[in-house]
Amino acid sequence: MVSLVHRQHGEDRGYNCYNEGSEFLPDLCPTHLFILSVIVQDEENHADVHGNIRHCWYVEILVNANIDIRRADSRFKTKISWLDSKHSFSFGHHFDPTNMGHGLLLVSNDDVVRAGSGFNTHPHQDMEIVTWVLSGELEHKDSEGHHGLLYPGLAQRMSAGTGIWHSEMNPRGDQDVHFIQMWVQPDTERINPSYQQLDINGELNKGGLVPIASGKGHDAAISIRQRGAVLYGGRLKADEEVVVPDDVHVHVFVAKGDGDLEGAGRLIQGDAARLTRAGDLRLQAGPEGAEVLIWATS
Repeated sequence: MVSLVHRQHGEDRGYNCYNEGSEFLPDLCPTHLFILSVIVQDEENHADVHGNIRHCWYVEILVNANIDIRRADSRFKTKISWLDSKHSFSFGHHFDPTNMGHGLLLVSNDDVVRAGSGFNTHPHQDMEIVTWVLSGELEHKDSEGHHGLLYPGLAQRMSAGTGIWHSEMNPRGDQDVHFIQMWVQPDTERINPSYQQLDINGELNKGGLVPIASGKGHDAAISIRQRGAVLYGGRLKADEEVVVPDDVHVHVFVAKGDGDLEGAGRLIQGDAARLTRAGDLRLQAGPEGAEVLIWATS
């Protein structure tokens, strides 16, 4: 529900109106924090009970979008002998009730696993898990018989569903592996576990942003069981400019390099911008280029 203000003879008269069917008003969710102001300058006409504005001389809609910058060094950290991990949101024993995710994105871990080590077999349930390798190699094995060797440009998704056990190991004895692992809540629980991987280096080399994982049927992307989420990635060349996809919640993460985000300023490696109904913002890579991961979710 939104509030309309109808000005009549200099007096403000408020109307609480549902926005169903309105071609003027954005689809609002009361749990999100932004300000909507609709001013109707008309002495005779007003909005009906469905929020449709009829015969108005002038309508102004102002939405103050939220741009929340999270710096790399503000992330939670887990550092042990074989693992250096940085967590964008609450994870494991790191808990902050005000930092439980952004939109449908619940986990975004920036992991470096030492040579010859890794995560031994462990379980997951009812989660869409996307892994993106930045350097090195990561070997995946799971209880459903899937086996994959992940490398830069290979998108991988595991749907945990009713339950799956897997391991993630660095098979190299001479090189660390650096990867980002991201968890998204599925739109359907208790599905059968599944696995998919796809090399998208060819698409990435064309420049711009490429769908990596999508619940909306994008071509050349792995699928996820969440219709309200898409992960885009880009290996942007020096000074290359792209438009950030718009959605209710957008999470812009700089995995490598640096760039300048419209309305937010410079972002360096490990920085993130959490956008809420921010519209089409421009992102320009720095002089050394940038690798970015962008979740657009409902």
